[in-house]
Amino acid sequence: MLPIKPNSNALSDCIGFYLEYCIAKGQSQATIVSKEAALSLFHKWVFQNVESDIQYIDVTVLESYQNHLIKYRKQCSGQPLSRGTIRYRLTVVKVMLRTLYAKGIVRSNNFELFDLPKIGRRLPKPVLSEKEVIQVLSQAEHYGKKGIRDRAIMEVYYASGIRRFELSNLRLNDIDFEQFQLRVEQGKGFKDRYVPIAKRACFWIYKYLKEVRNSLSNEFSGDSLFLANNGKPFKATQLSELVAKYIKLANIQKRGGCNQYRHAAATHMVDNGADIRHVQEFLGHADLSTTQVYVHVSMAKLKEVYSKTHPAAK
Repeated sequence: MLPIKPNSNALSDCIGFYLEYCIAKGQSQATIVSKEAALSLFHKWVFQNVESDIQYIDVTVLESYQNHLIKYRKQCSGQPLSRGTIRYRLTVVKVMLRTLYAKGIVRSNNFELFDLPKIGRRLPKPVLSEKEVIQVLSQAEHYGKKGIRDRAIMEVYYASGIRRFELSNLRLNDIDFEQFQLRVEQGKGFKDRYVPIAKRACFWIYKYLKEVRNSLSNEFSGDSLFLANNGKPFKATQLSELVAKYIKLANIQKRGGCNQYRHAAATHMVDNGADIRHVQEFLGHADLSTTQVYVHVSMAKLKEVYSKTHPAAK
């Protein structure tokens, strides 16, 4: 059921309506929380600086708010906000105004004249090489049965390239050992998809199921595939800490957690000649431009051409 339109032009009422609308449209809890935080900061700034009537929020107000965000310094470190943070906070406000205009609450779409700041293309941090991936995976052999579970988790990350929350949501029946694929249920954008998974990863999952899971399982486990030490499904932060620990143990001068394996999987596929559209499907990206970044990360083809053509490399 869609929310009732606000009776006033007060920005606070309009924000409340918009958030309820987002909930009614089925947006995730994480998205709602993030939008609420960004809009709360905007409301606080508006209340202190300009008229808080929603009809007065136009391109001039948005430009003033952008200047405020650019000049703002974090209290804890004195550092400015990142370009990505500034763009996100402005995007949330503009998307809200666009929705309110479509619903007939905001009378003018003057705010569309406001251009969101560009943030450029950011590449992932240096990814693990194929050799380094093996080096990290092998660290788990020092941790007994828990190491078998941890190795299985990392093998799944690298073999399937799935997201952190997608792995934490895996169920026992999501692994198809005959077809060598796993099912991602309600991944990003609430989409289901199937992902191929290597035989080596299936071996470690099977080993974990036969030798480890029963010893961790309790009344809180349900049918979750991977269980933390307390028998409950892994939390997102626990998975990041687990992967980061093994990268550190491998004494590799590259930082990162779960996304290291996702980035490595995509980059290695591109290195070995995978079509970018297949990588897009593999990663579950809605937009091909999101996947294109791995073409720029992959250096294998460029290095090959460089070594053949650049005079300094001969």
